[in-house]
Amino acid sequence: MKAKILQERKQGYRDGYSHGYHLGLCEAVRRLIPVTAGPRRPLRLMYVPQGFDAIDAGVTEALTGLVSELIVCPAQSMLETAARESPEAVLVMNGLHVFPDDHLEQIAEIRRRGITTAIWFVDDPYFTKDTAVLCRHYDHVFTHELGCIEFYRSHGAESVHYLPLCVNPGMFNPRRTGPEYRYDIVFIGNAFFNRTELFDHLAPMFIRHRTLIVGGFWERLKTFDTLSPFIHKGFIPPGETANYYSGAKLVINIHRPWEGGQDNRNSYQIAGRSINPRTYEISACGAMQITDVREDLAKHYRPGYDMETFGSPEELESKIEYYLNHEKARQKFALRALRTTLQNHTFAARLPRLLDVINEARTRT
Repeated sequence: MKAKILQERKQGYRDGYSHGYHLGLCEAVRRLIPVTAGPRRPLRLMYVPQGFDAIDAGVTEALTGLVSELIVCPAQSMLETAARESPEAVLVMNGLHVFPDDHLEQIAEIRRRGITTAIWFVDDPYFTKDTAVLCRHYDHVFTHELGCIEFYRSHGAESVHYLPLCVNPGMFNPRRTGPEYRYDIVFIGNAFFNRTELFDHLAPMFIRHRTLIVGGFWERLKTFDTLSPFIHKGFIPPGETANYYSGAKLVINIHRPWEGGQDNRNSYQIAGRSINPRTYEISACGAMQITDVREDLAKHYRPGYDMETFGSPEELESKIEYYLNHEKARQKFALRALRTTLQNHTFAARLPRLLDVINEARTRT
């Protein structure tokens, strides 16, 4: 027993040293990326959040530095706030979940007042039953999903633009964590059927390592009894998510299924082609990730350079075992992805495109 305690203590020292060394490298990468604000647009903009802080906080912070005046209001009082504040444009995030039943009536009245309206769909293509209706009621539609661009045009939206997701590096960043956040393998997300099928296959490997699975509905696993000691049930806030990413040796990323009836409202069966926000968030925390492949992954990162990919359970298991035993290789992937993310995939880097579309249209009218 004493020998085991000493061994665990030595391993803890080694892990702590390795974690601190990696954080130093991450800090060096962050200092190489200049923090520059783009030109401030002369625009009085009203932003309507969706109620998910991981995105809303990043959008709000970035817009504050990109427009002359930013007004933030809840979905329930869009029209009231627009009537009082007279913004030149309104940006709505998603238009789902927390929005009131009279959402579209409020937007219609805002437009009648001569105020430009825009919506950014960031849950595509999983709610096409709803977004197919919403898209027709806005002047500009932005979507992170490649597969939805022509879809929205076919449903009557005239100004449709591809705007990929990104990350708030103020919320997702490398940070010092305690031993309680340090795991060999981390996955954070709900138990969609493609994930449970994969994890049932990988269960014997997971139990050989320090593994953490976080999210809801993992009782769906056939191997739930085996894996339950490794599962943290339910939602955790973004700050906790970032802690686990920062402390992990490897983070798995698995996109949710897009087929209709599989825990989504994608009744139009639009195929998911674009990467999820988790791709950016893991990378921003200085962690190495292994992800399944979406079509636009290579537009934003270099597979095999910024991150590893997998196409089968066997490939994922093989790569996990390899990289858990090759620390320097893990660090290289993590540092490259961190640099790519901070250079190209923050809200401050992404939102100027959206603002330019709004401003260009306004100057033409």
